[in-house]
Amino acid sequence: MLGFYICVAIFIGLIAIGGYESTMRLVHYADLSVRYAIIQVRMYFMRKKLEKQLGIIRRENDHV
Repeated sequence: MLGFYICVAIFIGLIAIGGYESTMRLVHYADLSVRYAIIQVRMYFMRKKLEKQLGIIRRENDHV
């Protein structure tokens, strides 16, 4: 419960300092960042599955 109060206090502080529009842009950016990270994780596992199906052996130092 304490974590909830801290989050609400931070959110109210952001609105007081930066205004509503800036705070909503920040929240939207955070949401997009989390969604992008989830997509990257899913793509990693899809790539591994595809490599396994195609029989491709990758070296450990390949980053792309």
